[in-house]
Amino acid sequence: MRVSVVGTGYVGLVAGTCFSDVGNQVICVDNVRSKIDALHEGRIPIYEPGLSEMVKRNAAAGRLEFTTDLSYAVANSLVIFLAVGTPQGDDGDADLSAVLSVAAQIGKSMDGYRIIVTKSTVPVGTHRRVNEIIKAQTDHPFDYVSNPEFMKEGAAIDDFMKPDRTVLGTTNPAVVEILKQLYSPFMREQDRILVMDPASAEMVKYASNVMLATKISLMNEVANLCEHFGANVETVRQGVGSDQRIGNAFLFPGVGYGGSCFPKDVNAFIHMGLATGQPAVVAQAVHDRNQEQRRRFARRVIDYFGDRAGEVTLGVWGLAFKGQTDDVRESPAIDAIRLFIEAGMTIRAHDPEAIANAKAEINGDRASYFADGYEALDGADAMVIFTDWQEFHTPDFDLIMQKLKRPLIFDGRNLYDPIPLGNKGFEYHSIGRPTVKPA
Repeated sequence: MRVSVVGTGYVGLVAGTCFSDVGNQVICVDNVRSKIDALHEGRIPIYEPGLSEMVKRNAAAGRLEFTTDLSYAVANSLVIFLAVGTPQGDDGDADLSAVLSVAAQIGKSMDGYRIIVTKSTVPVGTHRRVNEIIKAQTDHPFDYVSNPEFMKEGAAIDDFMKPDRTVLGTTNPAVVEILKQLYSPFMREQDRILVMDPASAEMVKYASNVMLATKISLMNEVANLCEHFGANVETVRQGVGSDQRIGNAFLFPGVGYGGSCFPKDVNAFIHMGLATGQPAVVAQAVHDRNQEQRRRFARRVIDYFGDRAGEVTLGVWGLAFKGQTDDVRESPAIDAIRLFIEAGMTIRAHDPEAIANAKAEINGDRASYFADGYEALDGADAMVIFTDWQEFHTPDFDLIMQKLKRPLIFDGRNLYDPIPLGNKGFEYHSIGRPTVKPA
């Protein structure tokens, strides 16, 4: 099938590449010439495990091409996916300017029937606006489909190739059959396609992300109470997650959620509630708890040193909002480091992939960055962990002890078992578990 994807960001590039990997002819479009030039040269603008190899393989096979010419893509495609950004606006709502602009351009470029599919996360009701804009630009027939994405950064290819579900928001059975054919290679074990009206499909995305964010914020609240009462959040998490109605996913306490999806989508959900006179009180509480959680952890580190904070150097592991990505958008690490710097602390930071992006977010000469994690700990008063990179899970603790001025760790991801660390001589602070001091 001939497919085009408008937008070569996280969602668009992964979707376009995966479609091409199962034999479709795919054109990826972006209006940023430098991104297209980089893709032509085999340079990938984002870090996602396995994506670089897949892009190069399909481009070499002639199934995947990149262009800035939207008219060319529309002319050579039956199905056109909109995967442009919808960043958070000043009022908390999603900024639809890119979506609506691309819709108008598609309408002007159409020379016959097309299927327009929105993969961008858009507020409920956007399908009506996009339909109206395209109709105003063309007399050619078209169908519109809402097809939200459910990819996790760091596992996006697996999520696309083996989806939990694929949601198609359309009322045209003929379009459903065409898109089922497009998605059929990803449904060989089980048909997980859900068909519904466009407004419901748009709501599914927001409801899903708000639900997952709620689990995270609630578990962080539980962890804070565990600290007060001397309970262990790890055993509490296991007890709660054993309930099949709840499950284990997203019950891990930490410094709060971040990234491009949960913060933006929770805020957009709150805005939709305010705009319609239906206040989203649960979503608002989830947002507030998440913001407080990252501040709480930062204050915990600062307060530990008290009046000495201005003399302290911290060795930080993790700048991305989660492991397996270079994304620092809404990263708890970035917010906490800003608070550390305000307190006069010096930061020596390491991340396997996110250093360049973090540098663009953190101003000042009190932060330095190191490709080697152990080097970042040289002479530091404490080690602080923000990101759950796999390579952080089993470090050389003897070397860490040698590098630090004193064996002190603040773990915002609960990566380690406290008792063995105490036996090794570390003072170990984590989330929702009793602090362990050297045995």
